[in-house]
Amino acid sequence: MPNSDSSTATLMPAATIVPETERMDFLPRLFGKRHFFMGEMQLYDFMGRLSSDYRGGFWAFYDLAGEPLFLAPTSGARFRICWNGNGYEGEVSAEAAGIIATLFTLSNLSIARQDDGLAHAYFRLLDYASRHPEAAEILSAID
Repeated sequence: MPNSDSSTATLMPAATIVPETERMDFLPRLFGKRHFFMGEMQLYDFMGRLSSDYRGGFWAFYDLAGEPLFLAPTSGARFRICWNGNGYEGEVSAEAAGIIATLFTLSNLSIARQDDGLAHAYFRLLDYASRHPEAAEILSAID
């Protein structure tokens, strides 16, 4: 009988790191041309509020099938995440921490700006997160 974790991982296409030459276009494509600066600042702010382990640093940009998906810090392998809004506490990989922070940012911006593009990006990432190996932790953190 196959292991459900490995069969889920096999079915989930992997996000890939955006090459250096394409990074300049990533944020405007993810957050929209009108909101990319605010999106980037909110993302770093959310990460700082979510994890006392986060101290800034370089972030990797991830896409899926040529579409921007999320950002993740490269400054640590794992991050303790705590969100008082829902009582979540746990430890996740840097990739999962980035997914969590990006979901918070996209949700916040899409509501504040009433922007369908941001909502679409949120639901696209939520779909990806629901099939991620750390899906239970990611979904608990954003619940």
